[in-house]
Amino acid sequence: MTERESSIRAVERAITLLRALNQMPVSTLDSLHQLTSLPKPTLIRLLRTFEELGLAARGARPGEYRLLDGVNALNSGYHHVPRVVEIAAPLVRKLTEEIKWPIAVGMLDVDALVVRYSTIPYSPLSLLHSSINMRLSLVSRALGRAYLAFCSSEEQEMLLEVVRQSHHPEDRLAQDREAVQAMLDQTRQRGYALRDSTVRPVSGTIAVPVKAKEFVVASIGLTWFSSALTPEKVVDRYLDQLLDVSRRISEQLEN
Repeated sequence: MTERESSIRAVERAITLLRALNQMPVSTLDSLHQLTSLPKPTLIRLLRTFEELGLAARGARPGEYRLLDGVNALNSGYHHVPRVVEIAAPLVRKLTEEIKWPIAVGMLDVDALVVRYSTIPYSPLSLLHSSINMRLSLVSRALGRAYLAFCSSEEQEMLLEVVRQSHHPEDRLAQDREAVQAMLDQTRQRGYALRDSTVRPVSGTIAVPVKAKEFVVASIGLTWFSSALTPEKVVDRYLDQLLDVSRRISEQLEN
């Protein structure tokens, strides 16, 4: 195993352990071993690291561990979510008021894009009552694809390694390295992402990345009824407006 592969594996294990710790107020070493399938010596090393970083502490009894409030600082975009949403909200709301279709703002959260803002309340053309906090696959959903395709190659590689550990049906594409790479290449060439047509075929989503300097910090996506429009018509009618909103968000983030 190369040094790079070893580093990625270490990140995967740390994320796996954090998820397991988050399932219970207090966890034992035995329960963590059962949940993660990680060797106990590995768990102990990671837990000691978490203690040193202020992310976890030992419980009242030997072999017990619990998360500390410091883990909240690991939340993706912890410092940036309010600013991105503050800037994006009036821009995407105005666009929805013009074109009627709902628009969502998604940000990375470990292995998925999470909807942090949506104009559904301002759209007469939505299938959902709300999409706030929905977790969207990085490889099958438009918002996730837009982020994954345009982030750095290093971040992309690490995220794909994490998603390959997922058992969610929508993440299955990550297992096919050639297919997922073809999808990412096509997305970059187009300049926008589309949702996998087999996922919720009643509607479609087109999404573009939002950058701050050279880094992708979010993605914005417009959803439409499949019975009303084809992807080609959506691209023709709305892509330029979506890209313009993305550009304006980026400009304000960099100021």
